[in-house]
Amino acid sequence: MYRMVYNLKPYPAYKDSGVPWLGEVPEHWDVRRVKRIARLNPSKSEVPLALRDGRAVFLPMEHVGSDGRFDASEVQPISDLWNGFTYFRRGDVIVAKITPCFENGKGACLENLPTAFGFGSTEFHVIRPSKTIVSAYLYRVTTLSEFRRLGADEMTGAAGQQRVPVEFIANFPTPIPPLPEQTAIVRFLDWAERRIRRVIRARKRRIKLLEEYKQALIHQAVTGKIEVRTGKPYPAYKPSGVEWLGQVPEHWDVRKLQTQFRRHGSGTTPSGDEYFGGGIPWVMTGDLNDGLITTTKRTVTPAAIEKISALKLFPPGSLLVAMYGATIGKTGVLAMEACTNQACCVLAEPKTSCSVIFLQAIVNLARPYLIEQSYGGGQPNINAEIVRYLRVPIPPLPEQTAIAEHLDAQTAKLDAAIAADRRSIELLQEFRTRLIADVVTGKLDVREVAAKLPDEPPEEEEEVMEDEGTGEEGEAPVDAEQGAVTEEVEP
Repeated sequence: MYRMVYNLKPYPAYKDSGVPWLGEVPEHWDVRRVKRIARLNPSKSEVPLALRDGRAVFLPMEHVGSDGRFDASEVQPISDLWNGFTYFRRGDVIVAKITPCFENGKGACLENLPTAFGFGSTEFHVIRPSKTIVSAYLYRVTTLSEFRRLGADEMTGAAGQQRVPVEFIANFPTPIPPLPEQTAIVRFLDWAERRIRRVIRARKRRIKLLEEYKQALIHQAVTGKIEVRTGKPYPAYKPSGVEWLGQVPEHWDVRKLQTQFRRHGSGTTPSGDEYFGGGIPWVMTGDLNDGLITTTKRTVTPAAIEKISALKLFPPGSLLVAMYGATIGKTGVLAMEACTNQACCVLAEPKTSCSVIFLQAIVNLARPYLIEQSYGGGQPNINAEIVRYLRVPIPPLPEQTAIAEHLDAQTAKLDAAIAADRRSIELLQEFRTRLIADVVTGKLDVREVAAKLPDEPPEEEEEVMEDEGTGEEGEAPVDAEQGAVTEEVEP
């Protein structure tokens, strides 16, 4: 595939598009605003009365991916969907309008919608192409990085709830090749993306296997299933009294985590902007990486430490455990003096009889147990007592050190392989983005290549669509009333 792509040539002649970000386009292409080639947010009143008693696909935001795929398995009575949701029909293009779903590329071409029409989240704009543009090509235009960047610049609304106005989409200048050429572009990009996705899936499968193997190594070592110096089981075991831990070597102790530290506490979030930016590291749960913390996203001032009694400095070597939301059980060991927010439980000043790196490995392993202890609704929590009272195995210090050194040596190789695969995925995604942009904007001519491509059966989907989230930690977008705007299509 790559040889074929790298052999693509530009078109023989170009002209100025008159659009700065678009630059030159092929001489025989047109450039028109979306409102001249499509209708925006069409009205559901067009649905015949006879069909309103049937059933239709429902697409909440989480059923639409950032790669054009969507899960149409949810079908509901139209009467349940008629009010309060966005209307669309087969062949329309949908684009998420709320941050960060818009920037993340959530949207789809609904050519294969299993029902004639459907409904979805109010956070979608709907674009209905006219006869001058192929639906799948129009969708490709909405995936351009410039479409996403410029749309983000036009967003309105409060922070965390900003949305792209329909006027931005209506006035977006779109390169328009002849219809057969649009079809050729879609055919080529579908072919290329199938191959890129296959490679990405293979990399993701390998990452999953490597991570599972890494966890198995850690579990065997820190729970005493093998003696790391011999690679064999210990001669005798005893019940630990801890369900998630099982049996431990007979000479190991099992104690509460807090007994291995002289000090424990937490932190807070300063209430004024004047307390931030002073150079003292301030740890949030997003800084925890299950390893060594060498840097933080934010810092606070010395005045914050002096004036806010709940804000304490903790020394290097302190173990931090997250207590909030999706990060529950994430850990970090401070490489420098720092303070934290209220979502981190801190265990500081480890006793000389323990290895913090060993204890961190144990807490990482106990994360599923900590999550089970959580309480609350959409953003569950655990309290510091649950962390401090966590019962952990305590081998003699020389064994803790040997286990930590063994894991460092073994996991370093696995981490390097995982990092290489993740970087490979990033490069493939960048290559896909660049390829789509170059083809859709006419920088590369794919007509000849597309004509020679073999017909292929539909791709079997092996990936579950990933939801990119809602932005800031703990925040979720709230549906707003959809302002339907309909533009007449130019004949």
